[in-house]
Amino acid sequence: MNTIQTLAISALPIIFAITLHEAAHGYAARHFGDPTAWKLGRISLNPLRHIDLVGTLIVPGVILLLSGGGMLFGWAKPVPVDFGKLRRPKQDMLWVAAAGPAANLVMALAWALLFKAVLGFPETLYSEALREMAKVGIRINGVLMLLNLLPLLPLDGGRIVVSLLPPRAAWQFSQLERWGLPILLALLFLGGLDRILRPLLGVYSALLTSLFGF
Repeated sequence: MNTIQTLAISALPIIFAITLHEAAHGYAARHFGDPTAWKLGRISLNPLRHIDLVGTLIVPGVILLLSGGGMLFGWAKPVPVDFGKLRRPKQDMLWVAAAGPAANLVMALAWALLFKAVLGFPETLYSEALREMAKVGIRINGVLMLLNLLPLLPLDGGRIVVSLLPPRAAWQFSQLERWGLPILLALLFLGGLDRILRPLLGVYSALLTSLFGF
């Protein structure tokens, strides 16, 4: 498969995985009392409202090509959430944070269903393209779900930890947020992130394989 074909097949699942993750945060925030994202027009299933030129298109495309399809990483424009406007800020933070990874799980299951269906199609270039697209969708959604569930601020997993900890411990943990991005970048470039995520992705793939009988 050449470069143009790889990008064409991968574009749709990557864009939807990244942008609908952010949209889910906005939907959850509005449900629990914060209309900030809604007022800014960010509660939308339209990917164009969430695409970040660098994080959604350029970075995933370059990584995809350099890794030969073995690695995917990217981000969208973060949906603004004012946790202070939630009806129960500390408790509701958990559900707002979990909404993004949950959206990735739903999309992963949808791509897995498509992959399962395409396995029964006659072997054509069309069915091959759909199968490869579904594989990218399964992988990128797994990566984003598991990455964002890591207990590190400002990732969703860090927000979930803050929500679950007692108030004093939650405040102390939240002070680490300014170090979260440097830690994440260090893990990415030093290979630590791959060592953390690879076994988790193995379990994720095994569960999907078992569930859908690939």
